[in-house]
Amino acid sequence: MTTQVNPERLEAFLGKVVADLAASYGGVMVSLGDKLGLYRAMRGAGALTAPVLARKSGCAERYVQEWLNSQAAAGYVHYHADSGTYELSPEQAAVFADDESPMFFPPAWQVPASMWFDEGKMLEAFRSGAGVPWGDHDERLFCGVAAFFRNGYRAHLVAEWLPALEGLTEKLERGGKVVDVGCGHGHSTIFMAQAFPNSRFLGLDTHTRSLEAARKNAAAAGVAERTRFEHPLAPHFAPGDADLICFFDCLHDMGHPAAAAANALRSLSPDGTVMLVEPYADDRVENNLNPVGQIYYSASTTLCCPHALSENGTHALGAQAGMARLEAIFRDAGFTRFRLATQTPFNLVIEARP
Repeated sequence: MTTQVNPERLEAFLGKVVADLAASYGGVMVSLGDKLGLYRAMRGAGALTAPVLARKSGCAERYVQEWLNSQAAAGYVHYHADSGTYELSPEQAAVFADDESPMFFPPAWQVPASMWFDEGKMLEAFRSGAGVPWGDHDERLFCGVAAFFRNGYRAHLVAEWLPALEGLTEKLERGGKVVDVGCGHGHSTIFMAQAFPNSRFLGLDTHTRSLEAARKNAAAAGVAERTRFEHPLAPHFAPGDADLICFFDCLHDMGHPAAAAANALRSLSPDGTVMLVEPYADDRVENNLNPVGQIYYSASTTLCCPHALSENGTHALGAQAGMARLEAIFRDAGFTRFRLATQTPFNLVIEARP
């Protein structure tokens, strides 16, 4: 039995596929523009010709001309046909040229770059069912994740997320003990340490190179005396001693999330708090079928589930776990309170208490 192809539907679907292909090409162009300083050279400079931008950035004119045309075709810069010039708008600059902006996106493309580099590992994992530990991925993964999440944490963590947790900021202002599980390069730990000088902070991560980066970042930020970064198996705060335990976008990567939740409960003070930050997701698959869901399911396929499976644990939650599954894990661990404190288009911020 043959199935008749609808030409209009085929054309529309091909249009979507071509747009996705163009976006993947565009990610390479964004990375080049960021690393070569092309966006920064355009920021606030008005309309520029290719020769002017080449001189400002120290790059070869012919390459700059072609790169500018790729950016104009993508809608990432404006092209003025009457003058043959190119311009970066303030909105485009906030996304591509301002590395302090919460909307700064270029580092995000380092993640799919690492995914392509590790394709061979994933082909084998799909066939064997084995896991791939986080530390076995290409180095661009760690740098890309840290840089991309940093500005979001800078914008939201102290100003919005911590105040959404009952009585927590007052406790940290007086002086508390905080554990940041899965701290990576330490940006979340450092932002909290800068905001609450009377508190003490411990970052935990299994990735040695990330811990080394976190220590360097803390020293550069002037908070090394109030922060420590250790492997989870290293000695740290005594049981029942922590006022706040944070899981930033990491619980779903764990093969034993229930054990992590139970350990958090034992480590908390009686009136302590867990702040669980997870990728935004609905409990139903059909409600996650959108561009953000596409990003998260794709990353989950090659990064999150592989690490969980490498731990031979009880779960491989994936990046779209949803509130219901997360709550079940914490309730089973003995937490009596579990609520959505706040959310963004990219994150769920959850409060759990004993």
